[in-house]
Amino acid sequence: MQYGDVHLGRALRIADVLEFLRRAGLDPDAVQLTDPAQVDWRDGGPERWGT
Repeated sequence: MQYGDVHLGRALRIADVLEFLRRAGLDPDAVQLTDPAQVDWRDGGPERWGT
C-alpha cells in the first residue's frame, strides 16, 4: 500500500488497509474504499483479494 510517495506495506486483508490508513494519520472512517477518487486499487479491490 502506498500513500503519496511513501510505501506503507502490503495489505493482505481489509484490516491491513485500515491499519495503514491509521499509521498515515488518516481517519479510516473518513475514507471511502470504494471511491476511485480516494483509493486506486491494483490487483484486487475492497471486495476482492489476491491469493
